[in-house]
Amino acid sequence: MSKSRAKGYRRITMGRDADNVLVRVENVSKYFGSFQALDDVSLDVNRGEVVVIIGPSGSGKSTLCRAINRLETIDSGVISIDGEPLPAEGKALADLRAEVGMVFQSFNLFSHKTILDNVTLGPIKVKKMKPAEAQELARGLLARVGLADQAEKFPAQLSGGQQQRAAIARALAMEPKVMLFDEPTSALDPEMITEVLDVMESLARGGMTMIVVTHEMGFAKKAADSVAFMADGKILERQSPEDFFAHPHTERARDFLNKILTH
Repeated sequence: MSKSRAKGYRRITMGRDADNVLVRVENVSKYFGSFQALDDVSLDVNRGEVVVIIGPSGSGKSTLCRAINRLETIDSGVISIDGEPLPAEGKALADLRAEVGMVFQSFNLFSHKTILDNVTLGPIKVKKMKPAEAQELARGLLARVGLADQAEKFPAQLSGGQQQRAAIARALAMEPKVMLFDEPTSALDPEMITEVLDVMESLARGGMTMIVVTHEMGFAKKAADSVAFMADGKILERQSPEDFFAHPHTERARDFLNKILTH
């Protein structure tokens, strides 16, 4: 068992436990025309585990994240959530997506709806929750992300950081089994990044299963159970944050870290 993390973060063993795997990516490849975005990628994520995926631009990180939610189709391989392969389409796919929360670079909030309405929409329309129950859930989640007093405002009245926190609350309202984050802070001004990362760290401490594509190395060091390094459509290595940042195994990872950590 791995040693315990500082600041109260729990650690999960790096070993794969077949009964505990929530997300399984097996030998997945994806092409855009002649360009291979994913090259025989395999990745297991345990329940309650936080996996941070890092790497240079164009390495396939976002494509992998989107493929796990089938926002991108794959050309070969298998992706399973909680033991069930991703359905190709239809109601089965919609049902599965309800169990996989996704937060994008852009906030994708409905501009004509209040923040409260944005958060309650999914539970009411997809999960058939009663409006009063959905509102109670939504207000609790908005309080959790520090937006209790912003519920009646419209997205345009909020800062970028507040909008992204609202997007996180909206995803959590579906009570997902796993949360996917695709560079959630890349569109934010620097002073707004911390408030979003604080919410994500809180989710990590609470045991949420998370797959996070990010350039925020501080978050990777503090919140990740493991770091997966991607380049050229492949996962070249996966280690604990302590080991990866201190002793990367591959020359490509060493070169990447030298470039981003020296500025």
